[in-house]
Amino acid sequence: MKYSFVIMKKELSSYFNSAIAYIFFTLFLVIVSFLFFRLYFLIGIVSMNDFFSIIPWIFLIFIPSVTMKSWAEEKKSGTMEVLLTMPVRDVELVAGKFLAGFVFVLIAILLTLSVPILVSMTGDLDWGPVLTSYIGLAFLAGSYVAIGNLVSSFTSNQVSAFLVTTVAVLIMMLIGTEPVYSIFPGSAGDIIRNLSLSYHFQSIQRGVLDSRDVVYYLSIIFLFIFYNIRSIESRNW
Repeated sequence: MKYSFVIMKKELSSYFNSAIAYIFFTLFLVIVSFLFFRLYFLIGIVSMNDFFSIIPWIFLIFIPSVTMKSWAEEKKSGTMEVLLTMPVRDVELVAGKFLAGFVFVLIAILLTLSVPILVSMTGDLDWGPVLTSYIGLAFLAGSYVAIGNLVSSFTSNQVSAFLVTTVAVLIMMLIGTEPVYSIFPGSAGDIIRNLSLSYHFQSIQRGVLDSRDVVYYLSIIFLFIFYNIRSIESRNW
């Protein structure tokens, strides 16, 4: 899998060699911090719950803007055929693209550590739920990236990839909210809720890292990576 890391480095360098990465990180940190501290100083409770409740919805805009170019740009620029003729397996190509997007978003998440540090200076902050919530954010980000990369592999239009990814992830988030899953009767509602990205993140956000939530996110990530591989393989048929 060494080629996966080569591809990951190439993709990451394409972000950091331009202003895209720095604009992304700045906007992400400013928007998240502004929305959180506006509520924090009004409520006056030393808690990070609102912070971690905001970020998944901010991800809806920021992560599709990262993944929309992963494959769509290759198709539009004509470099897709070059990639597929290289002595690199499809699984390595897909893994490299995924790792690049995942690491990029992880850097953005790590930059937000300044927020709980500032909050801890204002009172006694419980770091247990904070740490588990950051782990949950990593799983959530990985799921978003895997979904976005799959969508990007279907089109050469980055705007289309952005919009479809946003809508797809939004649906997977909304089905975990009570107004949506409560529409379905009995066990059907429970099944719908358990399929959502938001329900499992809320479970982790409480401070308990349940193996069921971990298995769910890993399943989502590997499932969409698998279909991404199949999507790339189909171009060779």
